[in-house]
Amino acid sequence: MEKIIKPTNGYSALFLSIVFLAASVGCMIATGAQQQPLLVIPAMISILLCVLIWKGLIIVQPNNARVLNLFGKYVGSVKDNGLFFINPFYTASKLTQRVQNLAIPILKVNDKMGNPVEIGAVIVWQIQDTYKAAYDVADYNAFVRTQSEAALRTLTMGFAYDNIEDESAVLTLREGGNKINELLENELNERLVSAGIIIKEARISHLAYAQEIAGAMLQRQQASAIVAARFKIVEGAVSMVELALEQLSKKDIVQLDEEKKAAMVSNLMVVLCGEKAAQPVVNTGSLYQ
Repeated sequence: MEKIIKPTNGYSALFLSIVFLAASVGCMIATGAQQQPLLVIPAMISILLCVLIWKGLIIVQPNNARVLNLFGKYVGSVKDNGLFFINPFYTASKLTQRVQNLAIPILKVNDKMGNPVEIGAVIVWQIQDTYKAAYDVADYNAFVRTQSEAALRTLTMGFAYDNIEDESAVLTLREGGNKINELLENELNERLVSAGIIIKEARISHLAYAQEIAGAMLQRQQASAIVAARFKIVEGAVSMVELALEQLSKKDIVQLDEEKKAAMVSNLMVVLCGEKAAQPVVNTGSLYQ
């Protein structure tokens, strides 16, 4: 479990090391000038203390941390930034707590309906627990990459690409939007919590059918769009024909028997539903010619 410690101020230790260094230099000068060999011992002790102090000095940059270890035992983590003095025998491992981006390369995965889909994502992550990141996983960067790809594959296999394949689907990859991104973020947090890492944001950056079926799926989407458009055209044409017959009958403009009504309906449907403009024909005879 992570333990936050606050080490000694490093500036005081740095000043003390300068004092020891000056003392050792003074002892060495006095030894040479006065021929007093006994001053060599305090000079060596002063130099040793100076070196130990320098070894215990650490600098922690903003949004960085140091994980301290003493002969294989976790001591604590330093998260404050500045110059500090720690036990010279501590091993200080550097970890960054800055927010980092990971662009998952485009993967080819089968969706829920078995269709090959190309999908990619962008992950924004940050180390939250330095102990877990340092000791619970061998390499937290590799762990994030591997688990992110696995989470994206799992998400893709759980949903259809769109409603064309699964008409009863409430949520699809193409139309899911923020909900799909939220599910991906939750999946990643569950997988990366063991490494002390949290996900700030996860978004799908690329989504398309695989090349081998992209053409067929495009034709299918176009056919569905054409059918839907035709349905609306026919629905509107029927309403217009119904209105025309109702107005002709209501205003007593012309009397039509059932046969002529059927012919009129047929002509109007051809005009309203046809793809090309109708060619007018002028009837110079009676209505029944």
